[in-house]
Amino acid sequence: MNTPSIPAYAALRLVTLTLAATLAGCDHSQAQNGPPMAPPVGVAPAVQRTLSATDEFTGRLEATATVDVRSRIAGTLDKVHFREGQEVAKGALLFSIDPRAFNAELARMQAQLASARSAAELATTELARSQKLLELRAVSQQEFDQASASVRNTKAAVDAAVAAVTSARLNVEYSQIRAPLAGRVSRANVSVGNLVGAGEPVLTTLVSMDKVYAYFDIDEGTYLKYGRLVRGNERVDEKGDKGAKAGPAMAVQMGLSSEAGLPHSGVIDFIDNRLTPSTGGIRARAVFDNKQRQFTPGLFVRIRLAAGAPAAAVLVPDRAIGTDQSKRFVLVVGADKVAQFREITLGPLVDGMRVVSSGLKAGEMVVVSGLQRVRPGAPVTAEVMQVDDKGMPLATPPKPAAPPGAAPASAAASRAA
Repeated sequence: MNTPSIPAYAALRLVTLTLAATLAGCDHSQAQNGPPMAPPVGVAPAVQRTLSATDEFTGRLEATATVDVRSRIAGTLDKVHFREGQEVAKGALLFSIDPRAFNAELARMQAQLASARSAAELATTELARSQKLLELRAVSQQEFDQASASVRNTKAAVDAAVAAVTSARLNVEYSQIRAPLAGRVSRANVSVGNLVGAGEPVLTTLVSMDKVYAYFDIDEGTYLKYGRLVRGNERVDEKGDKGAKAGPAMAVQMGLSSEAGLPHSGVIDFIDNRLTPSTGGIRARAVFDNKQRQFTPGLFVRIRLAAGAPAAAVLVPDRAIGTDQSKRFVLVVGADKVAQFREITLGPLVDGMRVVSSGLKAGEMVVVSGLQRVRPGAPVTAEVMQVDDKGMPLATPPKPAAPPGAAPASAAASRAA
């Protein structure tokens, strides 16, 4: 029985596949035993810009005036005259308390005042008659003195009645609870029909809206760094000279948490008179215009103070900065294509770029993307990223390196074919 022979092309294909497998195994072994591959990273140069030295703080907005609206008299709440959350003018009617009892009390006090005035007129007439009779010796001195005392008593009674009428009239006015200032009201805490007392409970809260305060804490070092600080509307020099001429208020910039920059300008109008021992800081306040109604009390804000004249500063993208416990660092790639660890000192954040106070020079290439694939002292494949006019990288981060031994996509496709 004869064995069928293998065709020539089949034998050639078998030899080719065996040789490819052998070479792939050799390459894989070399990849495992050879030097590690240099991972691709995106780098961008540290830029130098002329900036004003600044200090940044965080704080909260508060209304310039806040009023808890309460009733000055006890009575039954008759009507609520505002829509909850709306803005009201100064003097606008907010609540009404049933005024009938107070109107009746006012009428009673007015009647007592009329009676007191009538008694005073009679006493005055009696005194005049007694004066004439005393001159004729028709009455005794005692009777004349009694008439004089009666005039004084009735005048005092008139004054008391006038005060009682004034008080009763005030109670009638207090039954109409009005806004003490212009601003926005909160919700009505008491509904119609409830009995309210004098001072309790709080009927609603009213906050002013035309201006807002931003309160923030300044640390001791920053406080000492500024040679002049605003107290009220005056500048007091560092020697404490009370006769120093008032200067312009210290300008500040503010930004909300939803804003990238600090587009709002204001001035510091108050700095506290002492540092808080527990925090080592001092409370400061800046005032901002709110005519556009874009600020609401309670919002978180960022505050920036100008600390000096413009000077050259080195900046890098904020995402290029790493953290090693209490240290801040960047990875710098030099001509040898090796990532070097560089400890730096940070300054403020400006337009997404972080000021580097020390540890880095302008023009040095800093790893911006691919930080997680880099070890200090290891070689890298640096790809210079395009940057905008402020030095912020524009290009997308480089693609991750293929794992050792992995075949290119073209080779895989050819083998599949």
